[in-house]
Amino acid sequence: MRSIAARAISSVTVVILTSALDAQVTVNPTGVNVASQNATTVFLTFNGVGPDLISAEAFWCGELEDARPDIGLRCDPATLFGRLPLRFDLARPSGVTGLTDIMTIPASVARRAYQAAAAGSPAAFFYVRRFISRTGGPDVYVAVTCRLTGGGATSPLSLVDVRLDFDVETPVLALEPDAPTPAWHADIAYTGTGRLRGRWEVVLPGEPLPTETDLLTEASLPLEERGAQARYTQLDRFDVFLPPTGRYRLTGPDPRRLPRNVDGAYLLLLRVEASDDADSRSAAVTAGGDLRVIASGAVAGFPMPTLRYLVGSGSPASATPGVRSLLLLAPTEGALGTGQPLAFMWQPSPLAARYRLEVARADGTVMFEALVAGSLAAYRPPPFLAARVGGGAARWRVRALDAAGREIARSTWRAIAFPAG
Repeated sequence: MRSIAARAISSVTVVILTSALDAQVTVNPTGVNVASQNATTVFLTFNGVGPDLISAEAFWCGELEDARPDIGLRCDPATLFGRLPLRFDLARPSGVTGLTDIMTIPASVARRAYQAAAAGSPAAFFYVRRFISRTGGPDVYVAVTCRLTGGGATSPLSLVDVRLDFDVETPVLALEPDAPTPAWHADIAYTGTGRLRGRWEVVLPGEPLPTETDLLTEASLPLEERGAQARYTQLDRFDVFLPPTGRYRLTGPDPRRLPRNVDGAYLLLLRVEASDDADSRSAAVTAGGDLRVIASGAVAGFPMPTLRYLVGSGSPASATPGVRSLLLLAPTEGALGTGQPLAFMWQPSPLAARYRLEVARADGTVMFEALVAGSLAAYRPPPFLAARVGGGAARWRVRALDAAGREIARSTWRAIAFPAG
């Protein structure tokens, strides 16, 4: 075994050695420019990962060992800079024999590589991912060359930190229905340069919350998953050019566009789309053997943060002194009470001993009531509820009662539809 200095390894060599004999695993791109002082995230596509191979851990190192040609080049243990943290490991299968990998280089690894270069080592290091065989065959190693730069114009556009905040100092914004809404912004730290495209969306009360995959940027997903993320109410779109300065404040749209016609909890989302800038592209081999270019600009190794705001929280529900507002969560405004089992849900009230759920016809006649324990904030009605109400338009609300039976909180009425007959 012999050590190979980083300066002697070119991207062409990596492709040849990792493609040799039976390994057949290649990576695109084979070499990237990364920031020497900050974190960098890069979209990688491994091709030729057969059903016998499983993706394992990934490491960064300053030099590679010349192992057997059928298993590729692996890290020299004496020059290890770090291991890809499990929380940043977003590798997932793509296509027939592909694997999408999001290489997130921590700032600590970049600094170690920079210090090694300042001490006389080459100004490049390596990212090596290991693949293990299901049938007991040899491990396969695939390396990507990481060239230290300033992280500017020649580096892929990657988001390394995103923070969402309202322009007012508050952990959770509570709004009265007719109060002015403060503006909000996203502070973005990034490497590289390119266009930042996307949209602002809002999750309405009662809608299913986004998953962690839904909150990833589009460029962080395999090609076949990019159209499958959940979509919500769109407020506005943005398309701005990010110069190679590393920081940008993206202001939100006109705050008057924020929906708040229904009491409840809302969630603001920053949805970032993939950008096809020249330095932010990868390539994958399709099932037919063709090479397809994939836009990978604005990749991120973490889900985008969200902003929550409440409508009606803390405001008087009526002129009754001491009665506060109760937030309804589900079903949503005007939802149809059929199909899936119906469940009423609301925001808990800390002092509630029990809740009274009321369902009324459109004319205000209460046709159904139920008492719910204060430890719960949900109720599944009996199947005959639709027949009791009589079908058509209806509405519901919840009242919170203390141990003495006094009303301490009350929601507004929310519309719900039941099938006729």
